[in-house]
Amino acid sequence: MSVVIQKNVSLKNKNWFQTGGAAKWFCEPQTPQEFQQALNFATQHNLEIFILGHGANILVSDEGFDGLVIQPKLQNLTILNMNATESIVQAGAGITMSSLIEFCLENNLIGLEEFSGIPGTVGGSVYINLHYFEFLLEQFLVEAQVIHKETSKIITVDKQWFNFGYNKSTLHKKEYFLLSATFLLKKATDQEIMYARGRRQEIIRHRKARYPYSHTCGSFFRNFYPKEVTLISNGKKAIWVAYYLDKIGVKGQLKKGDAIVSYQHANMLVNQGKATTTDIIEVAKEMQQLVHKNFGIIPEPECQLIGFKKYPLLKK
Repeated sequence: MSVVIQKNVSLKNKNWFQTGGAAKWFCEPQTPQEFQQALNFATQHNLEIFILGHGANILVSDEGFDGLVIQPKLQNLTILNMNATESIVQAGAGITMSSLIEFCLENNLIGLEEFSGIPGTVGGSVYINLHYFEFLLEQFLVEAQVIHKETSKIITVDKQWFNFGYNKSTLHKKEYFLLSATFLLKKATDQEIMYARGRRQEIIRHRKARYPYSHTCGSFFRNFYPKEVTLISNGKKAIWVAYYLDKIGVKGQLKKGDAIVSYQHANMLVNQGKATTTDIIEVAKEMQQLVHKNFGIIPEPECQLIGFKKYPLLKK
């Protein structure tokens, strides 16, 4: 089958902020071959490409995206190898992390439940090296299938290829895109699975109590690197961006239109209903200005900014 490529598709209902314009071109490849066809289309028409996952960590320009948006729908999910103590699970880039976690628990495999309640697909999660407290997705990833942007060649790579870091991976170069990922997980007893399910529900309950869980991109700004800050808190470099945002008092207060800083977390912006992307940008920029005025440092976005002709925020 050939991939269906649509024109002028709204992205507003495809991202968690529920803002932004349309994609000039849009497709949802369901197989590696359809993904290759989509890349060939982009090459032939000299189009910029954006790979869209669950839309949980992006902010789309009100003008939309003047290129091809590819939302992978690769849904393969299988156990490749199993022994008495561990198993290898392969998941397509379009599988949601929630579905992957449930599949693992159903098959008595534990580890990934640490990421319960975090929205996103396997593709987006590998892209940012999904993290929650001390857990990083790279701790479980063994290898992956990726496809080259220009040649459409598919290769298998190991974990080292990704050069993982905090919120980063080789995929950020946008030369390769993820097709599937393979994870090594621990085999568990029925009793351990019961515990893991309980832990999963507690993590989700905790996240919903602590963070907004709709109409947001999660953490808008990344934490600082130690070299970027001088302030010491409890004997350590104060790298946590929310620490500075709490100090300037924006939580639940700073707003523009229906865009507001969450009352639950100072580093999370929320669309209360009819906010535009421009509203969200204006709030984020004022947050940057206040942190810079008070502490001499400028927060940088963790949220991906999509389709902007000109960078809309302050730069260091």
